[in-house]
Amino acid sequence: MKIIVGMSGGVDSSTVAALLKSQGHEVIGVSMALWRPDAPYKGGDNTGCYGPNDAVAKETARQICDQLGIPFYAFDCSHQYEEKIIGYFRSEYLAGRTPNPCVRCNAAMKFGMLPEMARQAGIQYDCFATGHYARIEKSPDGRMQLLRATDTIKDQSYFLCRLSQEQLSRQLFPLGAMTKEEVRDLARSFGLAVADKHDSQDFYTGDISELIGEDDQIGDIVDAETGKVLGKHTGYWKYTIGQRKGLGVASTQPLYVTEIRPCKNQVVLGKHEVVMHHQLDADQMNWVSIPGLDAPRECLLKARSVQKPVPCLLTPTGPDTVHAEFPQGICGVAPGQAAVFYDNDILLGGGYIIQAKA
Repeated sequence: MKIIVGMSGGVDSSTVAALLKSQGHEVIGVSMALWRPDAPYKGGDNTGCYGPNDAVAKETARQICDQLGIPFYAFDCSHQYEEKIIGYFRSEYLAGRTPNPCVRCNAAMKFGMLPEMARQAGIQYDCFATGHYARIEKSPDGRMQLLRATDTIKDQSYFLCRLSQEQLSRQLFPLGAMTKEEVRDLARSFGLAVADKHDSQDFYTGDISELIGEDDQIGDIVDAETGKVLGKHTGYWKYTIGQRKGLGVASTQPLYVTEIRPCKNQVVLGKHEVVMHHQLDADQMNWVSIPGLDAPRECLLKARSVQKPVPCLLTPTGPDTVHAEFPQGICGVAPGQAAVFYDNDILLGGGYIIQAKA
């Protein structure tokens, strides 16, 4: 087969390219340039997915392709990324919500714009492959199902909850059944210089206020029960629901962000029981492995990428809205984050959290 591989200069995508070539496929490396050279952001320590190290990462990807003897193409997507991802990131925080740029980027950019730009450039291919830790299987009715990776610690299916059937039908995840150490061992066997390269952990490691682009706005930090002013903040967008550290408020017991009030420029703090949620509503549901839901269904829920799935009862409330109840509770369910639902390892679908309830 003729396969394009989305390459980032990291060990995972590099190993995918080497593995597919070793299997006899015709492989082409493709990559996106996301960072604008004239961007007004600093980028932190350059270990994030988005940052000024973008050019270095692309050069590393090019070197890997040269080593493997395969073509490499890089496409400038910086202006589209600014509009589709940074613009979304900014507007969500200013609305008092917690955005999930990686979920949005995967659907719109990595699995959407990148393969489409390759096709527009005249690159013909059968499949698109990436180094994501996830699996794809075809159900008996022909529908493409997205599954969690065998290595549940490295599983990235949560971030793929917005992918469409069309995207999954041409997609390959060659690392889905491997552990990270197995991937690194494979990279060493191929002689790849990136075999021991550290993973990018965060979307952006700089000060997110750079991306928000707003001057500091002094406001009150208030108590959830009494309304008493506990301290001051310099921008409500610097906080997220469930946050415990870096609050700048002294207390004899742990306090958490329970609510963000943009209109009042307030950040609300409360005790653990106040931020423990047992229900949520989500909209913009994207059904992945099933065509939809027309009756309540017991399944598993992840309300954050690092959270372990918890049992829940999922009920459809409209064409693309659902209500979920989870008796054991989740701390700090944040509006704006993705709520992703599973049947064991099968990802049923995912939407965006509208609100959480006790």
